This record gives sequence, structure tokens and C-alpha cells, in this order.
Amino acid sequence: VQLQASGGGLVQAGGSVRLSCSAPRRTLSNYSVGWFRQAPGKDREFVAAIRWRGPPTGYAGSVEGRATIARDNAMRTVYLQLNSLKPEDTAAYYCAADRYGVGSDLSASYEYWGQGTLVTVSS
Repeated sequence: VQLQASGGGLVQAGGSVRLSCSAPRRTLSNYSVGWFRQAPGKDREFVAAIRWRGPPTGYAGSVEGRATIARDNAMRTVYLQLNSLKPEDTAAYYCAADRYGVGSDLSASYEYWGQGTLVTVSS
């Protein structure tokens, strides 16, 4: 499964960004999808995940209340909406997929990864 992440850019603090994760020529209906981010000089960290079924979402404490992860109706794209952006949200954001997965916050649980999309938040 090839994943494509997009939607990053330069945003002012307090602004919003919507990131997209899609897989060309297939749906993601049977995949749990997670978003992770990696800031320069730091380890990759979990941001949010949406399960392929069951309780749908989970968020890291650092984005709780500011982030929303959702699928489109065609189950082809998973979005991550991040509001009230802070400079510490600056990172490369990666989406990952795990077929029939539990929507883990562990990066090792995901089989497929997209390329990163860079979000830079200016103060």
C-alpha cells in the first residue's frame, strides 16, 4: 500500500492545517491509520489514529482538543485537522496504515508509511 501525505505548509501560530493521507487506487476501509510527527532532532511521536472499526479515534495528549482525525465517506482519504497551532507543532507529519489494526500509538505497529509532509508554525 502506497500512502500519500499532503497538506503541510507554513502556518502562523493560532492557525489551522488539514493534512490528508490517501492510497492511490484503493480504499483504506480495512486499515487503521495513524498520524505521527517528527521534529528536527527529536524522535517520531504519535499524534492521532483512527481505527478501521470500533471506537474510532485516539489522540496524543499534546494535541487533545486541538486535533480531529476522520475519514471521507469514500474511505479513500484520512484527514488530520490540527487547530490552534503552536510553534512546537512544527514537524514532518507522516501517515501510516495497518490492515485490521487496532489504531496503536506505536509506530512499529504500522506496516505502511507515506512520505512526510512538513508543517512549519511561525510565532
